[in-house]
Amino acid sequence: MNNNQNNRNTPNNRNTPNNRNNRKSPPSPTPPKITFLPQHGHYRHLRVYKVTEIIYDITYYFAQNYLQKGDRTVDQMIQAARSGKQNIAEGNQAAATSSETEIKLTNVAKASLEELLDDYEDYLRVRNLEQWGSLHPRYERMRRYAQGEQIKKDYAEAIQRMNDEEIANLCITLIHQAMYMLHKLLTTMQDRFVKEGGIKELMLQSRLNYRNSQNSSAPKKQSE
Repeated sequence: MNNNQNNRNTPNNRNTPNNRNNRKSPPSPTPPKITFLPQHGHYRHLRVYKVTEIIYDITYYFAQNYLQKGDRTVDQMIQAARSGKQNIAEGNQAAATSSETEIKLTNVAKASLEELLDDYEDYLRVRNLEQWGSLHPRYERMRRYAQGEQIKKDYAEAIQRMNDEEIANLCITLIHQAMYMLHKLLTTMQDRFVKEGGIKELMLQSRLNYRNSQNSSAPKKQSE
């Protein structure tokens, strides 16, 4: 008998029951990890928040300089501008634990800006001042300024050189832009909720995945 035959017949190379039992079974697939506290970007990085911050600052200046002291509209306009800004911040912070609260507060921000828009339009109308439409010769220039980066740097100085009609139209333009962005943001939130569910669903799925992974990794009892 040659060496090759001896090697094939040695106990170490035989497909014995013990060797078959000692073979490692392939690892169980790892269940997808569900994060039920998703991290959202900081609200100060949102473009719409930056725009509403400018709206608040301009509105505060406008109310203090062009509305009479004691006029209820002063507080109403400032509070509406603040609500537009603040509810974006609070909605973004609440997003980690409640999609419903995030959507609700973002919608409140949009409603507050709509209220502020009415106040600026009323101011122009009752004083026979012009609201600049798309055909106004200064409309397009104002729109580009409100949409650009320069306004972030110089709006505090720029409004001091403007009259009340100019400031009101600038704020109206900014409000329209902010409401457009909030509309898109709300649509994104609603789509995400439909696809991913709310916090309770994510928590339940995370718990089920953990239990399934524990069960699959537990040693199985050998049948006698």
